[in-house]
Amino acid sequence: MAQTVGRNIAAPLLFLNLLMYAIALGFASWCTNRYINGQTSHPSVLAVALIFASLHCFLGGYGVNSSFVWLIKIKLPGFGGNGATGFFLTFAILACVVGMVSKFVGGAHVRAWRGDSLAAAGSASLIAWAITALAFGFACKEINVGGYRGWRLRAVEAFIIILTFTQLLYVLLLHAGMFSSRYGPGYRDTDYGVGAGTGEPIHKGGAVPVAGARV
Repeated sequence: MAQTVGRNIAAPLLFLNLLMYAIALGFASWCTNRYINGQTSHPSVLAVALIFASLHCFLGGYGVNSSFVWLIKIKLPGFGGNGATGFFLTFAILACVVGMVSKFVGGAHVRAWRGDSLAAAGSASLIAWAITALAFGFACKEINVGGYRGWRLRAVEAFIIILTFTQLLYVLLLHAGMFSSRYGPGYRDTDYGVGAGTGEPIHKGGAVPVAGARV
């Protein structure tokens, strides 16, 4: 019971991150497919749409608000984007794939909750967070550049931004055992000792080597 505090918090967060990575991967894959096919919305398409919205407003006798609502309902060919979109989608897909794989390794660690399983789960989750942080930087750049971006592309941006912080929290929870055994196992198992007078590590169940004895 002493080491179940970190597990009870890390397990739901692991499932939540896995779900968000899966959803973000679906949207990012759709956007990447459109991006490769060249189906992004060109500014000329938006200009034509604005012209039709103006005609809808003045010639049709509709108000400005209703015309803009009509413009929003137009299904533009593509999802928009700018110069940072290609870099963002590349790192977003990479972050989602590595993040999902790290959650499978993390699930095995949550089940075992031992120091030896922490090494694999901790390293995989740290690599996933690093790639997610890179995608987060490109998401901020894409938002800063501006321009038309479809709702699917904006959804990927939102998921990557949220996952940057939730994945960091997950990494900290996995390594919380380094500071206190109440929150989980650390990298050094306390059952492993050091041979008396020799400074040589011994394994569980092994005999303590005697000083001066030949192996």
